[in-house]
Order: sequence, then C-alpha cells, then structure tokens
Amino acid sequence: MSYLDPPAPRPLQPGETPPAANGTDLLVPGGQATTWVFNPEYQRLVDLWFQVMPLMEKISTLLDRPYTLARSADTWDAPVAKRYVEQISEWRTRLGLYRQAVLTSISDEAADTPRWVPSKAGAPHAYS
Repeated sequence: MSYLDPPAPRPLQPGETPPAANGTDLLVPGGQATTWVFNPEYQRLVDLWFQVMPLMEKISTLLDRPYTLARSADTWDAPVAKRYVEQISEWRTRLGLYRQAVLTSISDEAADTPRWVPSKAGAPHAYS
C-alpha cells in the first residue's frame, strides 16, 4: 500500500547556519546581536518522526503479507476467504488513516515551531 505522507520536519543539516542578522534582530544588553541555537523542541519533532516512521512501515509490512496471502487462490479455496480479505483490507485502510493522522500532527506542529531560537546563553537566571 502506498502512502502520501505530509512533509517531514527537516533535521539540522551539516553546515546549516542560523538566520542571517537583520535590522529587526533582537539585541542582547550591551548592543550585541542575538545568538541563535537550533530549537530543541523542533529537534524533538525530528526525532519523533524518525522514531515513528519505521514502526509505521513495520506495521504496514506485517499487514501486507497476510493480505497478499489471503488474496491468493492457492491459499484459500473457500467462501470465507472473501471475508478475510475484506477484513484485512479494512485494517489496512484504518492503518493508513492512523498513519496519516500521526504524521500530519507531527508535521503540523513542526510547521508551527521555529527551527532556530535565540540563545539564552549569557542571560541571567534566578535558579542556575
């Protein structure tokens, strides 16, 4: 079964740099430009995506084999075969919908999460 997955969160690429400084950048006390770090919340979504995808593929593969076998005339030669094929097909459809829901929620949250955030380095903390 083929799926059209939503866009995956993009992991930090080697050599990728934070956004370029411009006139509207945040300034740290002392007039220095803001330093940026890759957002840990965005990285969490990237990690979650890479954790979920193999599991979804494994479940799909586990359902594909019985579905293929159930459709084969060599495996079944009884009226009950049609019912089994329909049930497995329904589970494959449900799995596709579940996969779409899970991946879409991760993708949507990643779209709303900035990849880079200002660094808190050097900022005073009450309890450090």
